[in-house]
Amino acid sequence: MNKKKNGFLNTFIDTIKTHIGILGGLLLMCIVLSIITNSFLTPRNLFNVLRQISVNVFLACGMTMIIILGGIDLSVGSTIAVSGCLCAGLITRMGMPTLLAVLISILAGGVIGLINGLIVSRTTIPPFIVTLATMNIGRGIARVYTQNKTIAVSDPTFSFIGTGYIFGIPIHVIFIVIIVVITSLILNRTQFGRHIYAVGGNKTAAIYAGINASRVTLTVFLLSGLFAGMAGILTASRTFTGQYSLGDGAEMDAITAVVLGGTSMSGGVGTLGGTIIGCMIVGVLNNGMNLLGIDSSWQYIVQGVVVLLAVFIDFFKKRGLKF
Repeated sequence: MNKKKNGFLNTFIDTIKTHIGILGGLLLMCIVLSIITNSFLTPRNLFNVLRQISVNVFLACGMTMIIILGGIDLSVGSTIAVSGCLCAGLITRMGMPTLLAVLISILAGGVIGLINGLIVSRTTIPPFIVTLATMNIGRGIARVYTQNKTIAVSDPTFSFIGTGYIFGIPIHVIFIVIIVVITSLILNRTQFGRHIYAVGGNKTAAIYAGINASRVTLTVFLLSGLFAGMAGILTASRTFTGQYSLGDGAEMDAITAVVLGGTSMSGGVGTLGGTIIGCMIVGVLNNGMNLLGIDSSWQYIVQGVVVLLAVFIDFFKKRGLKF
């Protein structure tokens, strides 16, 4: 028992040491925002930040595995729209029991991930192209299904998923803990997790070592689709609606969080702890810009600069340069 505790403590300390730079950046952002705004450090706003990053955590957990694998998934934002709209439609239009509708909608996200995984793992088409195509297809499906209209949901069970509390704890916080624990166990405590790093680090060597790279790739994309499907349910239940615009741009927040957290775009390197810190940075940044009343057009510019900065940091790190 003590060994397990020490192991967890050592892992936590190593995570802090490894990501001390971005942790410092996060702390600095929080200090600045707490000084220039009166509402940042309020409990209500901090819970709002957690609520905002909950969806990104789901996407970023899947994206971490995909980028470690050496791939990319641009379809997760549209998968949110597909699963969220489908769930809203099944409940409102068809009168389906909420839990069954939720399950089917999550599986729909898994189907999108499965399609991505099958194409990427069975062909030499770059993941960027494959998921760009499925991103557009997903957006189109959401528009066709909703007929470009909002599907309102008044079911209390559905709204509880996104806004409820359990023993005084916001349910989205519980969901964050669950998905992070699951992903951490996959990456750090399973053979499959080691295979993800191996394939991302050197696919040819991994194949010669007896690893089924195609199966690993397929499974990772499937998991990403399932996580995005869950994020779609959270997003729709939080707004009580299914809209074709759900998840618009969410893939960029996920990629930003993962790369800010130190995961290399070339694959083989990355930690979930870094990704979670990256999610917090993205969440605080977006929340801060909203509190300061910064125009949405400028917010896009800032987010783009942050993405570019993260990629440059990765670029220089691979060349042994430090900041």
